[in-house]
Order: sequence, then structure tokens, then C-alpha cells
Amino acid sequence: MTLYAAYGSNLDPEQMVLRAPHSPHRGTGWMVGWRLTFGGEDLGWEGALATVVEETGSQVFVSLYDLTDADEAALDEWEGSDLGLYTKIRVRVATLEGDVTAWMYVLDAYEGGLPSARYLGIMADAAEAAGAPDDYVADLRTRPCRSIG
Repeated sequence: MTLYAAYGSNLDPEQMVLRAPHSPHRGTGWMVGWRLTFGGEDLGWEGALATVVEETGSQVFVSLYDLTDADEAALDEWEGSDLGLYTKIRVRVATLEGDVTAWMYVLDAYEGGLPSARYLGIMADAAEAAGAPDDYVADLRTRPCRSIG
């Protein structure tokens, strides 16, 4: 098993049960010194896609999962890492039990562009379901978004 840090829509526990059914949830934490952002607007169907970048003074809420090899392969396919859309990196996550090292997906595209309102709603709902603080969820719900149409 390998420790995976989920952010974005993968914060949704029900979604992760479908995408990685053999991988137990291990808890939540914060990636300190990282910022949630968006990029690759030309790659997404509805606008920019979620990613993270390093930034002092910022932090990103994550859920941790003990991923089996089979679930990791399935998640790789779902996230498009086999297509070069996302790259895997290792990060430090602060938890109540202490710091842990986990891997996560980072978009392989330039930062910039706006996500759709629908995508931001999905991400905010996922963060709320994962137990993110109210201010973190509110920030997601009030971010600028791309108008469709």
C-alpha cells in the first residue's frame, strides 16, 4: 500500500469508494506551503482543471488513503496520468498524528484559466463531505469561475 493525498473532487469519500474500492481512508490533513489553483484551461471540457503549486503561507486540505496497487493503477487511468495530463509527486502532509509523506497528482500544464461553476461546486461539495473547515469550503464556492455559453 502507498499513501495518497486526495484534493479536488477526489475529496469526496463516495467518489473514492467507486474509484479505489479496496483502499481505506486514513484521515485528513493539510499540505502546508501549497496553494490550490487551476490550469490547463485548454485541456478540460469545461475550463481549467484543479492542481496545486507551492506557495509559502498557503495550505491545501487533503484526504489520505492507503492505496492498493490495483486501485492506484485504476486511479492513474481515471486521472489521465497515463496520458500525461497529471504527474505524481511526493508531498508532506500535516496531520493530527504528525507529518506523513504521501503522493498526489499535479497537473502537467501552466497555471491559469478559470474552472466552470459546476466543477467548483463539485469540488466544494467534495471538500464539505470530507470534513474540510467551513471557510475552506466557502472559499471554493466563491472563487471566480468561467461562464459557459
